[in-house]
Amino acid sequence: MEKTGLVTGDDGQVRCSWYGNLDDYRRYHDEEWGRPVTDDARLFEKICLEGFQSGLSWLTILRKRDNFRAAFADFDCHKVALFGDDDIARCLADTGIIRHRGKIVSTINNARRAVDLEAEFGSLARYFWSFEPGADERPVRMDYATLRANPTSPTSIRLSKDLKKRGWTFVGPTTVYAFMQAMGLVNDHIEGCLCRDSVEKLRASFQRPR
Repeated sequence: MEKTGLVTGDDGQVRCSWYGNLDDYRRYHDEEWGRPVTDDARLFEKICLEGFQSGLSWLTILRKRDNFRAAFADFDCHKVALFGDDDIARCLADTGIIRHRGKIVSTINNARRAVDLEAEFGSLARYFWSFEPGADERPVRMDYATLRANPTSPTSIRLSKDLKKRGWTFVGPTTVYAFMQAMGLVNDHIEGCLCRDSVEKLRASFQRPR
């Protein structure tokens, strides 16, 4: 497993090993990770939750995701942008989420920046998908060694810099690349994973927001 990054699950299917044979992580791997997303609320949710993940595992965040959605108005950026001190206090008292003041404040700040982006580009999807990397920036073959060696990419560095210039916080290149992987801007399912080809087909037929 360590050499290939693949594991055979209890159902006999070969998947990226990071899902660890856990039922909830398997559903996330099979049904969400890498599949193209254009819904603004989901895009905003993911980039915020990647910020909350910093220093933690994604599994920890995934298992609290419903609580985060309840705390942050289903990640409607227009609603979160209106949060004030009382909302910060409410979130800090919420044991169902990660009670980190800096990350809570960052989410509110980023909601306000997201509203600005939406006004400028028409949607968050149009903005984020404008950073989809070209084939020349992608590995010829996505194997485990390549995946481990590239926790960032030239595109994630550019996107991170642009977001920071626009006032976003907790959006470093590694965080942004994890966002890109999850939202389907790249397909980082390893060769041999059962989802690799199906995600490629989805991406091939996917209508990019323009």
